[in-house]
Amino acid sequence: MAAVFALFALLAAAVVAVRRRVARRSWPARARIVSAEDNTTVDAHGAVRSTQAADLTLPDAELEKLWSPPQLERLARTYWRFLSRATLGVVRVDYSETQRTVVLLRQPLRLLRFQAPEYEMDGERGIVRWRIEDGLLVARAGRHGDGYLQLDVRRCGPADGEPGMQRIHIEVEVANFYPSIAHSISKHVYRWTQSAIHVLVTHGFLRSLARLDLAESRVGRYAVPENVADVPDPGEPADSPTRPL
Repeated sequence: MAAVFALFALLAAAVVAVRRRVARRSWPARARIVSAEDNTTVDAHGAVRSTQAADLTLPDAELEKLWSPPQLERLARTYWRFLSRATLGVVRVDYSETQRTVVLLRQPLRLLRFQAPEYEMDGERGIVRWRIEDGLLVARAGRHGDGYLQLDVRRCGPADGEPGMQRIHIEVEVANFYPSIAHSISKHVYRWTQSAIHVLVTHGFLRSLARLDLAESRVGRYAVPENVADVPDPGEPADSPTRPL
């Protein structure tokens, strides 16, 4: 099942990528992928770490509008929206107050299940982190462990040689993830299928941010605008009593 999903998702993502490449010229910002083509590692225990990154150049005013907890929450929702669109709706996300579940068509085909997102933000950096629970794509060793998916956004200051423009750096990181394909079949098959799809979809997501079109949140943790100071700072201990659940 995982192999069939991987093949279909790879083809669907390629179609979406071609369509978006045509429309990109009219977008209000610019996104440039800056991570290595294959920045994925697997340690001796089978844990995967993968980081894809892009620099986004956008007008000063647009950055100021984006830098708030509600917009950080919308960025998180935009990631899941892109995943569903890139796979032509075959993969979608179910929401609850305590979980985010990536499903193949519908329940109970749970590909990945995450805890509810954790948010961290200050004047220079914003983070959204989903901790991995379980799912068909997760090997037993990685269930209910310390694996996570994370979006990390950092302000980099004015863009060189472009008055009125700012640059931000965005990373999508998967860490301590134990893929079932690598453990039950082989690491090579994982790299050729699930890993390749993740990189393709993530690069597409990062490039799509140049549209500055963030999706509305499904849960609305920050539906009422809050100040950056009301959100835990990046790096605050995980057991902080102020961390949103």
